[in-house]
Amino acid sequence: MRKEQHPKGWNEKKTNDSWAIFKIMGEFVNGFEKMSAIGPSVSIFGSARTKPEHKYYKLAEEVASKIVNAGYGVITGGGPGIMEAGNKGAHLAGGTSVGLNIELPFEQHDNPYIDSDKSLDFDYFFVRKVMFVKYSQGFVVMPGGFGTLDELFEAITLIQTNKIEKFPIILVGTEFWEGLMDWVKKTLLDSFANISPGDMDLIHLVDTADEVVEILDKFYEEYRLSPNF
Repeated sequence: MRKEQHPKGWNEKKTNDSWAIFKIMGEFVNGFEKMSAIGPSVSIFGSARTKPEHKYYKLAEEVASKIVNAGYGVITGGGPGIMEAGNKGAHLAGGTSVGLNIELPFEQHDNPYIDSDKSLDFDYFFVRKVMFVKYSQGFVVMPGGFGTLDELFEAITLIQTNKIEKFPIILVGTEFWEGLMDWVKKTLLDSFANISPGDMDLIHLVDTADEVVEILDKFYEEYRLSPNF
């Protein structure tokens, strides 16, 4: 027979949850204060495992550089791989380079290309994700893993449900993303009608840094730059 859970353990858990509210509030307050001063910026996402010699690391660096030259800052998750490439490209181009770091048991460590006054540390993924969405004027999504997909689909969901203002979502790397986009169209849209035809218009698929900047500039010729909620 399963032993009944000791009531003290459950009560202690509830107490810890109550105190955690203050830590969560502190992360939100600190994040809002620092991020509100960075100006219009674009977030770059991608794998932490991508090495500096890889073509997508080099492309992410070029994308970031051209984003800065177009007048935007760059926000990344602050870690290695594609995130490092994004911060490096922004830093070397003399632009704003922001890192939203998260403490993880593996992979994540700060990269050296983040502006010293624009490096933020988070314990909670959901607080960090709010900062990305609220202060980004666009998402540039390079090849990545589950975390990259999580950020991508959350942004699409929030725009699709009108919880935030529309902003460009740009997938970079046709060879990586084409299969996923084909599945979304053929399965989600055509076969099951689980999304609307207009939802496909939220996503752009490109291969070059120039295409990224062109999409951003074209979008903001029509819409104003502002926090998303």
